Amino acid sequence: MASTRAAIRYAKAILDLANSKGIAEVVNNDMKSIALAISTNEELSAFILNPTIKGEVKESALLEVFSNANGVTKGLFRLLFENKRFEILEAIAVEYNKLFDESNGIEVAKVTTAIPMDAALEAKVLAKIATLSNKKITIENIVDPSIIGGFILRIGDKQYNASVANRLQVLKRELSN
Repeated sequence: MASTRAAIRYAKAILDLANSKGIAEVVNNDMKSIALAISTNEELSAFILNPTIKGEVKESALLEVFSNANGVTKGLFRLLFENKRFEILEAIAVEYNKLFDESNGIEVAKVTTAIPMDAALEAKVLAKIATLSNKKITIENIVDPSIIGGFILRIGDKQYNASVANRLQVLKRELSN
């Protein structure tokens, strides 16, 4: 799923509307559930991307699937129907989440580990990150067994690689020279 300029524009417009109504956080929760549902459910994703299915059917199905969504979110479904742009719904949801976090001073720290982090380790990582950044931080744990051990921390455009795989790579380079 590539982010498009159109998705960014839709996301900005929805965020502005939600902010003006004071429901930006509610819409953010809707957008999180939409992005999660589309990315994890292949049938829903294929349904939305299928060009042979009529827009009315897609709109009514989305209204049914996300029946507990806010009116602003349901209005987005209507807008996408009118503009025949259902294929960018997931990108809009992801962009909305990014813009919402950015406007509220929330930064996402991606921590890649070989095994899933437990609550104690997550608390230690949050404490360490708090010394590095003055923003509110949320942690996204990515599990990648290929790093063998240790972790890779990525905040914004900064990365700290303390993985065993990286140390082995450095050692291999030093020994080959």
